[in-house]
Amino acid sequence: MRAIDHPLVRALLSLELPSADFVIAGSGPLLAHGIKDDIRDLDVVARGRAWARACAFGAPEPSPFGEHVEKVAVLDGRIEIFNGWFAEAGSVDELIARSEVVDGLRYESLADVRRWKRLLGRPKDRADLALIERHLGGRAPARPPHAGDPIP
Repeated sequence: MRAIDHPLVRALLSLELPSADFVIAGSGPLLAHGIKDDIRDLDVVARGRAWARACAFGAPEPSPFGEHVEKVAVLDGRIEIFNGWFAEAGSVDELIARSEVVDGLRYESLADVRRWKRLLGRPKDRADLALIERHLGGRAPARPPHAGDPIP
């Protein structure tokens, strides 16, 4: 199944967020690259008009990604829209600038996904890292981390 056909991606598209102002993060890029066949939730990082539209679906709540990052949960929390991401990822603008476009949607770069999954190191992150490494076959991700990134 292509990522664009996944029910969560279809639900995200139904929210009509301005596509230039958000990036699909978390496990979404693994779905987009065919690394995972299915995901249970969708993380979206939004700015500007996309964040304003997300706020129309619910009141922003604190997120685990820092004191200034908020989230709006949609579809019983299966889609979470954030106004920021991990501090190590830089600004939302930088995250979007480094994104990869698959089927017309912006996805967090695999380099970024790899970096934050290494930082978190949870069992599910280690499992995803193994899948990413297998997918890349030992190659570096297409987009290297930006200057000033911590070395994992």
